[in-house]
Amino acid sequence: MSILGTVTEPVLLLDEKKCRNNIQRMADKARRNNIRLRPHFKTHQSRQIAEWFREAGINCITVSSLRMATFFAEQGWNDITVAFPVNTLEHERINRLARNLVLNLMVADLEAARLLSATVRYPVQVWIKVDSGSRRTGVLPEDHKTVDSILEVINSSAHLSFKGFLTHAGQSYNCRSRDEIMNVHRKTVTLMTDLAGRYRSAFPGLEISTGDTPTCSVAEDFTMVDEIRPGNFVFYDLTQALVTSCEKRDIAVAVACPVVARHADRNEIILYGGGIHFSKESLDPGNGKKIFGELVRMSDNGWSEPLEGCYVSKLSQEHGTLKVTDEVFSQISVGEVVAILPVHSCMTANLLAGYITLSGKRFEYFDGKKEYYM
Repeated sequence: MSILGTVTEPVLLLDEKKCRNNIQRMADKARRNNIRLRPHFKTHQSRQIAEWFREAGINCITVSSLRMATFFAEQGWNDITVAFPVNTLEHERINRLARNLVLNLMVADLEAARLLSATVRYPVQVWIKVDSGSRRTGVLPEDHKTVDSILEVINSSAHLSFKGFLTHAGQSYNCRSRDEIMNVHRKTVTLMTDLAGRYRSAFPGLEISTGDTPTCSVAEDFTMVDEIRPGNFVFYDLTQALVTSCEKRDIAVAVACPVVARHADRNEIILYGGGIHFSKESLDPGNGKKIFGELVRMSDNGWSEPLEGCYVSKLSQEHGTLKVTDEVFSQISVGEVVAILPVHSCMTANLLAGYITLSGKRFEYFDGKKEYYM
């Protein structure tokens, strides 16, 4: 019996083979380039999936919060980067972590560096976040005055040490071809190496860290950087397929949704699966449609490529509206369960907070509301 026969409410299905292949492919790429893979665990947030990274030889990780860092520290990960601008209000968590493991924090602002220096009591390695084009946050690469001021704060601190320059080229998500992704990659690496070159004589051990999934998936030459921090690649999703950083056959998660109603007059099937399960992120592939997910056909061994003309066209809180062809409409009944590839696997995984593998194993998920202690 298909795993769908055990589903009674929206759940996230995990194809272990695809997931492990995605992990191994990125780990092999890092080894070929003799660089460090420090994967971002904010995508999967799972103790069990984290172990698959260990099996692939990974021994350092990236997370998006200090609370998440503590969760994975309790699982034995002892070299962790928090790739989010440091929140010095959490100084107790910072010191608890720094006392027990190698903690790498990110500063994107001079005042944050000063506040961190004033509150930290144990050794912390500091990355300076560089805005390489995404315009989300970070020091502009030409703003040497701010970089110099941050470095002055770090150098004068008893507990802070300068790790290097870190960036996330989020503008790669606007790409629609591998050539466009490669252009982002080349510009980012050039910008970061030029910046590092300005400071390398004073800090000969400084490193360069880059991180977005599209460039890390498409590019092959990373010899000018020291580490990569992709996260979404562990699952991929429809956004990554549109960007061209993966094929749809690489997507390792799908949302299982019960069918609760059918409307033959408009070829629409209503799913128990809405914005609180998928998030409301959508894609516009340029054909006038807004897509919130794509229908796949399940088998005992996984799922098919997306079915042509069958996509989630609308989401409300609990409802999902699935547009389908005449043929597919006749094949789906109320009370069945269908599988949908998500637009953004990170958000979907966070909302569904757990996984069922195709073999029926249930994987736990980081609880962002729980307080963790090492």
